[in-house]
Parts: sequence; C-alpha cells; structure tokens
Amino acid sequence: MNRSADVAIVGGGIVGLAHAYMALRKGLRVVLFEREQFAVGASVRNFGMIWPIGQEPGTGLATALRSREHWIKASAEAGFWCNPSGSLHLAYEDDEKDVLEEFMSLYSDSGYQCNLISASSAVGRSNHIKTQGLKVALWSDTEMTVYPREAIRRIPLWLEEKFGLILRLGHVVTEINLPTVRTAREIWAVERAVVCSGADFETLFPYEYEHQNLTKCKLQMMKMVPAVPIDIGPSLAAGLTLRHYAAFSKCKSLAALDKRFDEQNPKLKEHGVHILVSQNSAGELIVGDSHHYFNTVEPFDLEEIDEIILKYLQDFLPVKDYKITERWHGVYPKLLGHLNLLLEPSPGVQIVNALGGAGMTLSFGLAEEIVSKW
Repeated sequence: MNRSADVAIVGGGIVGLAHAYMALRKGLRVVLFEREQFAVGASVRNFGMIWPIGQEPGTGLATALRSREHWIKASAEAGFWCNPSGSLHLAYEDDEKDVLEEFMSLYSDSGYQCNLISASSAVGRSNHIKTQGLKVALWSDTEMTVYPREAIRRIPLWLEEKFGLILRLGHVVTEINLPTVRTAREIWAVERAVVCSGADFETLFPYEYEHQNLTKCKLQMMKMVPAVPIDIGPSLAAGLTLRHYAAFSKCKSLAALDKRFDEQNPKLKEHGVHILVSQNSAGELIVGDSHHYFNTVEPFDLEEIDEIILKYLQDFLPVKDYKITERWHGVYPKLLGHLNLLLEPSPGVQIVNALGGAGMTLSFGLAEEIVSKW
C-alpha cells in the first residue's frame, strides 16, 4: 500500500505533538509515530506546569510565553482542563527575600509579568500556605497548570479529529532515510521528518547524539491527596527553588542562600532536590522533585528522597493529614549548558530534543519557530 505524507513526526510526547500541531496548521499532511499505545514518558510524568517564570530573559522566556498562548487555545479547542493559576515563590528567610528583590531589580523590564507582594497578600492568594515567618512572595500570573495525563492523551485525538493527523500508535520507527521512513510494519514516503524521541536518543541517529554533551535526568515525584480537600490556588515554590531555575541564576545574592541550604542539609544538593507543588483538576497535589544525572538511569527509587521532599514541603505548605496515592520517577534528556538540542543529521531530518525538563513550557513556542522556517 502506498503510504505518504509531507511530514513524519517520531514521538507522541509534547514535543512531537507541538510539531504536529504547527505543521497541521500550515496545511501539511502529517503522520505521527509513537512506539507505545499512548505516551508514557516525561510528558506525563511531570507537574503539568507551564512555567515561564523559570526561564531566563531572552529566548527562553519569549518561547515560554508563546507556548502559553498555544496552550490556552489548544485547551479551549481540544477540551482539556487548563488552569491559569499563576505562581507564588515564598520567602521565609532574609537571603530568600534578597534573591527575590535582586531578581526584580535585574529584570524589571525583561518581560516577566510578576511583582513582589507582602505576606498578607500572598496569604490572600493561597490561604493554606505557612504564614509564620513569611516575609514576602514573588507573584507571577503567567504560569498555568494542565493535567498532563489528560492533555497528552487528548491532544493527538483532537489533532486527528480537527486537522486529519495520521496517528500510528504502537509503531516503532526503525530507520529514517528520506524519503523513506520505516517501522516494523509499514514503509512511508515523506518529505521531512522530525525526531522527538525524548530520553530514547540511542535508537535513531546514535552517532549524532554521541558527540553531544547530553545526559539523562531522573526525578522522583508523588501525588498527595489531603484528607480534607484544599485549594492551594497558584502553583507554589519556596526558597529552595530559587537555586534551581535559570531565571534566578544571575542573582549574586543567591550565593548566601546556596551556602545556607548546603550547611543545613547537604543532601538537598546531593539529590538535586527543590520543591514545587501543583494541583490538578481532581484537587490532587503533585509534589516533587529530585534530579540525578546518568547515562543509564537506575530503576530504583529512594525513599530517603521522598522523605526529604515531604519534610521540606511542610516548611511552606503544612498539609498534616494526607495520603500519598502514587509515586513515580520521570526521565528526561538534558544538554548541559543549553536550552535544547537541535540537529539536522541529514537534509530534511530535524532532531528536536533535550528541552531540559521544560518540555511542557517550551514545546509549542519552539515548534512554532522551527515549522515557520519550512
């Protein structure tokens, strides 16, 4: 049977779906290959946060804000839950307050839509946070939350229904040699291919990946269900998160904060722990996470890491009576020192990978930029 398309997408996670969306909007005939019956990788093992506040000014922030607009449109048209919740970074120590103030001073005209608010104003936005010792908070209204398990399942069906996306679920691509794309069951003729295979970067074009400063990051996360339902309002973070995201990395006051956390508990840095909390459409809290970098990821999760996460959570969101209903780990690729990895191993073939844990935040904006050049 003659099978042909303008574009082949390899990978049904958010990076692949975003490229399919942009190509379909351009009127192209698109076939998407996903090796599983539905995506089960990093795109469903995350907080569901669209998180512009974590991106540095410039390319990162601009891409995140463009992505945000596409998420709003996609959720409305596809019919999945999306909450424009905003975010709060809570400061309980003077060094945390210093970093937030320096951040606002450095980037007052850089495109962030945020401002410092008082402790009482922060409580007004999220009345379940710890009030004792709260000094200030950074409020940002650009962050949103989706439930990734719902969104990543719904988007491909919507693209199929509305735009005619050709879905090939359970199809492993074994070779790309344009114009031919081969799976174990089918051969397709295409003009262009985009490889968005996430943490599986050994299967296709292994030589091209081998010469990159690429690694895999493993993170541990949990789903928490309070005994009495609560609404946390915006997604929440505290001082520990300030040393994780690139947006705060230029703040000189970060050194004092970093030193204090290392002195208080060196295991925080050993396990790459910082704490974020999001809330899904069912009212469940998604809590995490840790960061370990390997070429081969250990399948074994450490209870010690979950205990560290839950202990620090109580420092800003004191949920006393709860049940942990799920624990999992995610794996994503990261190109050290770079926002993403873009390669063209042969004419017409584009590798898009290593968004460094920010796939939900950046994918739509990055795909828009890439597809606009076709």
